[in-house]
Amino acid sequence: MASRTSEPEISSYEEREGALRAGRLGTPALLLAVLAASAPLTAVAGVMPTAFAATGAVGQPLLFLGLGAVLALFGVGYAEMSREVRHAGAFYAYIARGLGPTAGAAAAHVALVSYSALQAGIYGLFGFEVSGLLDTYGGVTIDWWAPALLAVALAGALARLRIDLNARVLGVLLAVEVALVVVFDIAALVNPAAGHLSPHAFNPHTLSAGGVGIAVCFCVTAFLGFEQAPVYAEETGRPHTVVKRVLFLAVGFVAVFAALSSWALTLAAGPRDIVDSAQKQGSGLLFALAEKNLGSTFAELLHVLFVTGMFAALLSLHNVVARYAFAMGREGLLPGGLDRTSPTSGAPAAGSLLQTVISVALVAAFALTDHWPAGDPTAPVTHLLTWTAGLGALGVILLMAASSLAVIVLLVRRGAARARMWRLLATGAAGIALLGIAAYTVRQFHVLVGAGPGDAVNWVLPGTVVLALLAGLVQGLVLRARRPEVHAGIGRGAQL
Repeated sequence: MASRTSEPEISSYEEREGALRAGRLGTPALLLAVLAASAPLTAVAGVMPTAFAATGAVGQPLLFLGLGAVLALFGVGYAEMSREVRHAGAFYAYIARGLGPTAGAAAAHVALVSYSALQAGIYGLFGFEVSGLLDTYGGVTIDWWAPALLAVALAGALARLRIDLNARVLGVLLAVEVALVVVFDIAALVNPAAGHLSPHAFNPHTLSAGGVGIAVCFCVTAFLGFEQAPVYAEETGRPHTVVKRVLFLAVGFVAVFAALSSWALTLAAGPRDIVDSAQKQGSGLLFALAEKNLGSTFAELLHVLFVTGMFAALLSLHNVVARYAFAMGREGLLPGGLDRTSPTSGAPAAGSLLQTVISVALVAAFALTDHWPAGDPTAPVTHLLTWTAGLGALGVILLMAASSLAVIVLLVRRGAARARMWRLLATGAAGIALLGIAAYTVRQFHVLVGAGPGDAVNWVLPGTVVLALLAGLVQGLVLRARRPEVHAGIGRGAQL
């Protein structure tokens, strides 16, 4: 007789009509797909200068390394679940297995809202940057929402192709943007503004400033994307091996890349001047420093890659949301038609269409309130980026914390706590840290989204996550009472 801790045999939907196609992704392709969602260049150009400016914390390299350690601990439990759960709606499937189907339904809705919000925010920044480039180099003045909607259409079209073809597109864009940032980093190391390599950014005393908590909230967004690896488990040939490997490779890469690049920014601007420079130049800091050290041509190329990197992140997030919608449709949490896939590519075509509609609606809502001149990001486009990014980041952090709890509960319930004690301890430590980050994010939400302390947006946006949670809980309870067989299947997905 098999022991209680033995792994169940997994069978997939690959032989069924409307199934995701298995065996399409290996380690390199999956790694590129999840790293593209992290948008490395966007983190260097956007997240890091904002964190410097808003918090005055020079020790960002230490924060990135510390967050990498926390998320690696989270990955211990997350990878444990990925060994036995092969599911396109990873977060909610894991939570359903540990905390029950009703909790899984709640997590599904939070994930759908959070990832949709993250993608919509990037559309706003993408549209503004493209309109700026067209104005600068082509003399063409257009509103930001025009290229944003074009990106929505293009992402929707590409997402209907085979996932391995998507991975190749993402891989090319990612490799080029990372290479250019590495060139910038090397130039900063070779020619630091202070005339010597200063280790000041690695001094723990740089984190004694009062804004370090907010800096953590900003810096953690640079990692978002690595947790998406299990979403593609049904489309990998060896999910037990590939997903776990990609999780840790992605966390390690982002931690090292972000620590090195944030240090390079302090070297290029000067440790004493980095905060002041970030406050004056904002997201233009990287490009100004690149032009100073490497010339205007390199800075212009970097700016173009900033845009293509954003599109790579958009496409990656679109693929993730499409798969969550597919999984929810398959299990009765969304209309059943959403479980349809393309007969030629095996991609979740109906889920992709739903995400396209959501993106168009969000971009259009902000565009209709935009009465500023073309090229002016004063209100709607800025709000589209900051509001949705804050909402999405909060939701994903809460999902990671809930997943950590689900892992602990599942292992204890199965009687495997003693045998896997180190995994429980690692997962528990990560869960506590993630809850702390989530609580501080809510407390300082006005800083994260650039609002005033008394603005309604400070409770409306976190409230949106709560509403999604409550909607899922209500749906789960109704299903348990009226359709118990559907309720029992929440999170079961590709396991028969």
